[in-house]
Amino acid sequence: MFTGLVSDVGEVRDVIRAADLTRFTIASGFDPATIALGASIACDGCCLTVVAVAPGARGADFAVEASPETLAKTTLGHWGMGRRVNLERALKIGDELGGHIVSGHVDGVAGIVAITRDGGSSRFIFEAPQSLARFIAEKGSVTLNGTSLTVNHVDGARFGVTLIPHTLAVTTWGSAHPGDTVNIEIDLLARYAARLTEFTA
Repeated sequence: MFTGLVSDVGEVRDVIRAADLTRFTIASGFDPATIALGASIACDGCCLTVVAVAPGARGADFAVEASPETLAKTTLGHWGMGRRVNLERALKIGDELGGHIVSGHVDGVAGIVAITRDGGSSRFIFEAPQSLARFIAEKGSVTLNGTSLTVNHVDGARFGVTLIPHTLAVTTWGSAHPGDTVNIEIDLLARYAARLTEFTA
């Protein structure tokens, strides 16, 4: 379980592709002594299991593996060496819940339609898959590339969010461009509320 508050930006240092699994090695600023084998780390919002860890240039170099299903339904299928990714360690009991409840189970891929600068902040317009659009509500929460964000407005399958200068500086969002694709996880509460209405309608 996560909160959508990015704690580090990692870099993909190695990619090994096989028929059944693809292995990514990611350089991070985390302390290698604090990462156990089997630990969960959200990488651009996708919960992945650590299968190896070693000291790196600025902290821990850890390896994770992704199945063909994960590669097909997230942006991970397009990851290459040098890609920067938002990272978040799994939530611990007693940690501050500063974002919203995030599972790390990516629902699909959204596209960046436009970015407008507004002082130091940036307004982003995204287009979600039609199957997910009904779960996105104005003033609700959405997770994009592992970042907990508040929806400002909704227009069909398109929706907007505003990122403040701090978020742009400490995540990969400062280097995002129109046309980029991002991992999207809808709010768990929206998912279950919609499911309940199917039985009460």
